[in-house]
Amino acid sequence: MSWKLFFSYEFMNDVGISVGIFVLFLLFRKLFAKYVIALILKWLRKENHPFFSHIFSSFEKPIQWLFILLGIYISAWYFPYFNHSNVLFVKLVKSAIIFLVGWGLFNLSSSSKFLFTKLNKRFNFEIDEILIPFLSKVLRFIIVVVAFSGIAEQFNYNVVGLVGGLGLGGLAIALAAKDAVGNLFGGVIIITEKPFTIGDWILTPTVEGTVETITFRSTRIRTFAQALVTVPNAKLANEAITNWSKMGKRRFVSTISVTYETPKEKLEGVIKKIEDMLKTHSGIHQDTIVTKFDKYGVDGLDIYIYFFTETTAWLEFLKIKEEINYNIMDILTNEGVSLAIPNRKLYVDSKSDVNGKVRCEFLK
Repeated sequence: MSWKLFFSYEFMNDVGISVGIFVLFLLFRKLFAKYVIALILKWLRKENHPFFSHIFSSFEKPIQWLFILLGIYISAWYFPYFNHSNVLFVKLVKSAIIFLVGWGLFNLSSSSKFLFTKLNKRFNFEIDEILIPFLSKVLRFIIVVVAFSGIAEQFNYNVVGLVGGLGLGGLAIALAAKDAVGNLFGGVIIITEKPFTIGDWILTPTVEGTVETITFRSTRIRTFAQALVTVPNAKLANEAITNWSKMGKRRFVSTISVTYETPKEKLEGVIKKIEDMLKTHSGIHQDTIVTKFDKYGVDGLDIYIYFFTETTAWLEFLKIKEEINYNIMDILTNEGVSLAIPNRKLYVDSKSDVNGKVRCEFLK
């Protein structure tokens, strides 16, 4: 091929058309990203369609790259001395399309929590919150595997053989990743048995706090000191777990001691008024209320108080507990009964020794 033929009018014309088509698609890409997608997203947010808004947001970048891919493919038709039906070129274009679709679906799967929540509300699927992060990660893994398989198939790669090869090395991988596998199965146990879910207040031999996240490997618990503790699922699944959030009611136990100078009638009156006050309180469970003269204490007469609150929330429980304590103070004041103050009596025994000196012995 001579240089004259190479730089002929037809050659330069075809190159110009090919480059022009590619530039045109670059322009379309920019206009589409700046105006079309922006307008669609603005309209969807205004019309309150969050799911479709997630779809367009997820596929925004892949669609922009799709314009470039289409520009390259169509430009190849007009580019001189290039066979657009070349097998390798076609496979690369198809692989790129599979990658872009997988990219968009992978981005969309990050908003699967929103989708599962909507399905919960609409169809009563009752998907536990603890499952949603797992389902989202599994969905992403499936998308990656399918996209990888599709691209591998384009190049006639034996995906089944690859899986078989992974199976042969499975034992070595399992031995090398024994802890990771143990944590994974621990996570499965936590999901299936549901000893707790996200947001629950739990107590274990190693940590106490509120569950924030549950992943394949570990569970993150926020302690009441605001520290974030990460516990491997394998360890957590083998520990005794107390789930305080599952309480139907919360227990209150207290003992107040009044002075020994309190007459029997006054003591009976105080106990009766405390019991009546508890029975009329809206925040107290009425099935079990105990107020009894318990025993003769070291410093006074002990009154035993035992009941349950309707709420299990910590702050609400403390509020009710405070109200009860104030009410008991008012009852004691109105009845003229005093709380017993811990005290010790000191007895002094003065004796003279053989020399006539005074010797003091202190007896408690």
